[in-house]
Amino acid sequence: LLCRYWPCSRATQEELKGSYRRLCMLYHPDKHRDPELKRQAEQLFNLVHQAYEVLSDPQSRAIYDIYGKRGLDVEGWEVVERKRTPVEIREEFERLQRAREERRLQQRTNPKGMISVGVDATDLFDRYEEDYEDAPGGGFPHVEINKMHISQSIEAPLTTTDTAVLSGSLSTHNGNGGGNINVALRRVTSAKGWGEVEFGAGDTHGPLLGMKIFRNLTARCFVTAQCGLNFSSRGVRPGCTTMLARHLDKNTMGYLQWRWGTQSSMNTSIVRDTKTSHFTLAMQLGIPHSFMMMSYQYKFQDDDQTKVKGSIKAGFFGTVVEYGAERKISRHSVLGATVSVGVPQGVSLKIKLNRASQTYFFPIHLTDQLLPSAVFYATVGPLVFYLAIQRLVIRPYVRAQKEQDLEKHRESSASDIARKRQEAESAVLLMQESVRRIIETEESKLGLIILNAWYGKFVTDNSRKHERAKVIDVTVPLQCLVKDSKLILTEATKSGLPGFYDPCVGEEKSLKVLYQFQGVMHQVLSPEGEALRIPKQSHRIDADT
Repeated sequence: LLCRYWPCSRATQEELKGSYRRLCMLYHPDKHRDPELKRQAEQLFNLVHQAYEVLSDPQSRAIYDIYGKRGLDVEGWEVVERKRTPVEIREEFERLQRAREERRLQQRTNPKGMISVGVDATDLFDRYEEDYEDAPGGGFPHVEINKMHISQSIEAPLTTTDTAVLSGSLSTHNGNGGGNINVALRRVTSAKGWGEVEFGAGDTHGPLLGMKIFRNLTARCFVTAQCGLNFSSRGVRPGCTTMLARHLDKNTMGYLQWRWGTQSSMNTSIVRDTKTSHFTLAMQLGIPHSFMMMSYQYKFQDDDQTKVKGSIKAGFFGTVVEYGAERKISRHSVLGATVSVGVPQGVSLKIKLNRASQTYFFPIHLTDQLLPSAVFYATVGPLVFYLAIQRLVIRPYVRAQKEQDLEKHRESSASDIARKRQEAESAVLLMQESVRRIIETEESKLGLIILNAWYGKFVTDNSRKHERAKVIDVTVPLQCLVKDSKLILTEATKSGLPGFYDPCVGEEKSLKVLYQFQGVMHQVLSPEGEALRIPKQSHRIDADT
């Protein structure tokens, strides 16, 4: 109860004492003659006294801040000796936390996977009608899957510093395919770096032996180096890649990469990532490809984490322009679509779905030529399809899922809410006499008088008229908190205030107050989680209103 005025982690001993004295005066049993009110006052007075005993003792408070009430109720307190100092208790708690993290590490496999399905749909836009007039089913374009790729990897922690990674892949293109399997052993050598050794085998490239090293050179600079030997029927093919990266400022990284082997190249890039945008500028000089690339991504600040992006890439192979968007469609899923237009590549549509740690990628090749119709349908088609699926499938599913989760939460917390409601109603009855005296004092100096106050869910949107407002009257509890013509509430949840409870679990709540100060009417609507200080000039209601 004391923490309903100040969060325990921030309250000083003086603040705790002040809240304790005020609550004792409010809930003292001797101040109530009615037997029922006296019984309710005794219950709340005992809770206040118990809370003060815990929070005023440094050892008990440290235990409560870390373990909660359950830590105080442990028989014999097996977790940590009670006689230890707060610092020792916190150190012991951190040690137990590290032990739990190590156990979790042993159970975590961190699976990652990708499925890519390439579709050849060039027959939709580039076909000769006369070739199909006499063929059975010739009136329908021929769309086929011409390539597939499946990859999967899992991690197996061996110790706190060693991890084994098992990965494999299968791929096929126009009827020809193959696969490989790799095993890597990674060791964290220090806080500044780690090393990895990789072994692989497959029917496409033969046995593989590689090594990778990561090292932080300074606080703003790091380097990675990767070397490998590929043993194939054509002989041993060595390769090496080195990358140097540096923080140019808070949001900008610079990269410089060298690659030696059958396809040697040098690549440099600048990447700037902020809260609202992502920009990349890159240039590569190498054999057989040299190019320049620039991309920009804008991040909308909405709940769906919508992003739109565009890029241009030009080099010896031609020029490619890409544009697209991605959006979060559920708690763990992100859907994206990109249109690629290039010479001589043609027009392609790339659809990607990220579901947790799994990626599903569908590149659809539409035409080898730059046809306006292919560009139009590649742009408009996915947008129309997404809007239809969003309205007919995704939104109803997400809404039903939220309602189901909310209902489960309500059922699990029903008994707790009923208990808090009873406590709040008892507290309101016990506040009546104190509130009467506070109102008399405030009226004598034209001070702060709470006329009406409601807490809960308000329905103000016309599109939600069918919904019912879920609010409780908190006029008396708020008036009881008025001191020297001021009312100050912190950012903590208001459902924890004396005389309050949560009338709509899991839903957005606000506090609406109609009050009088210096004979003038004021009104304010304060969302949950925001501090409130009244009176204020901005809350004043005009005479016309």
